[in-house]
Amino acid sequence: MAEKTWVRMVTAQTPTNIAVIKYWGKRDETLILPVNDSISVTLDPAHLCTITTVAVSPSFDQDRMWLNGKEISLSGGRYQNCLREIRARACEVEDKEKGIKIAKNDWEKLHVRVASYNNFPTAAGLASSAAGFACLVFALAKLMKAKEDNSELSAIARQGSGSACRSLFGGFVKWIMGKAEDGSDSLAVQLVDEKHWDELVIIIAVVSSRQKETSSTTGMRDSVETSLLLQHRAKEVVPKRIKQMEEAIKNRDFGSFAQLTCADSNQFHAVCLDTCPPIFYMNDTSHRQVKIISCVEKWNCSEGTPQVAYTFDAGPNAVLIAHNRKAATQLIQKLLFCFPPSSDADLNCYVIGDKSILKDAGIEDIKDVEALPPPPEIKDAQRSKGDVSYFICTKPGRGPDLLSDESLALLHPETGLPK
Repeated sequence: MAEKTWVRMVTAQTPTNIAVIKYWGKRDETLILPVNDSISVTLDPAHLCTITTVAVSPSFDQDRMWLNGKEISLSGGRYQNCLREIRARACEVEDKEKGIKIAKNDWEKLHVRVASYNNFPTAAGLASSAAGFACLVFALAKLMKAKEDNSELSAIARQGSGSACRSLFGGFVKWIMGKAEDGSDSLAVQLVDEKHWDELVIIIAVVSSRQKETSSTTGMRDSVETSLLLQHRAKEVVPKRIKQMEEAIKNRDFGSFAQLTCADSNQFHAVCLDTCPPIFYMNDTSHRQVKIISCVEKWNCSEGTPQVAYTFDAGPNAVLIAHNRKAATQLIQKLLFCFPPSSDADLNCYVIGDKSILKDAGIEDIKDVEALPPPPEIKDAQRSKGDVSYFICTKPGRGPDLLSDESLALLHPETGLPK
């Protein structure tokens, strides 16, 4: 190593993802190996993402990390697994301009600092840990000049958070469960990129940004140990659904896609209820989810062909996938009728992300929301102010990327401390 004190930094942005065929249950807790394959859609990082800055310097005396501005411990097994695996793959780094020279063997002695920021609620069922660990692994790999491709990196990110492996790619992604005991073949592959089915529009109804009462880790462990439905699902149901979903995505067959997505979400929550003790991810706000599902199902039925698919992860927030822009415009009108903001709310804070959908729907302010007609397919439709915290409008997006603009770094370039 060059003797001069220096700080080498890398900043990356990684998207989150939403599973349309769910991952629920591990066959190996330590390596995070799933009991079934899963498929997800990557969300546009412009609207939902993690930004992570990683830094290394001979002046750092220990590994440190800050999440959303608060320092957290890196001593946990999942963080240590990711750090160990990337360090083992680190290569020589040289930057003559900054006086940096790191030999391959130096990485074991050097300490890193990590600052990470989610632009969406952490631990609220929006896959924040997936984006977080994917971004950590991707950024560390770039910092240490690891030569592994994103699929190989996904097998490392998986050891931090299972769903993280799917955030190493854009578009639609498949996590192959694998068969090897060491987990070497349990990794993510891209089925299609984000341009393949770019007419899809995704609207997320955030009904609660609170941390889940039952963590996914605890819930999965209980399901594996007690749910007979989970065993049937993993062995008999999911393998067939995976093939059907791959075909639906390949052919942009929204009818099949919607049917499979809704059915798999419903079965996932049925597994949660079949678990002992039962898991109620939608319990405290269940009337809101029932209303959203009922609205979508009645609309799909009235049209004779699916317009929207719904899916719920391990949390109460609804992810609604509209098959095109026209359907998305009608969907936001129906959602805002059923779940209007409070009268004093700022519409710009109530609908975030791609706000152009509001313009397409002819909605510019609260008065336009109040003037919306009731959805014709719902008899005696009631308005429920305050039942939804806010909506996020987004679309399928790209995978992780490096941010070259140094002003976006979360760590100070001289001290390696949070800005």
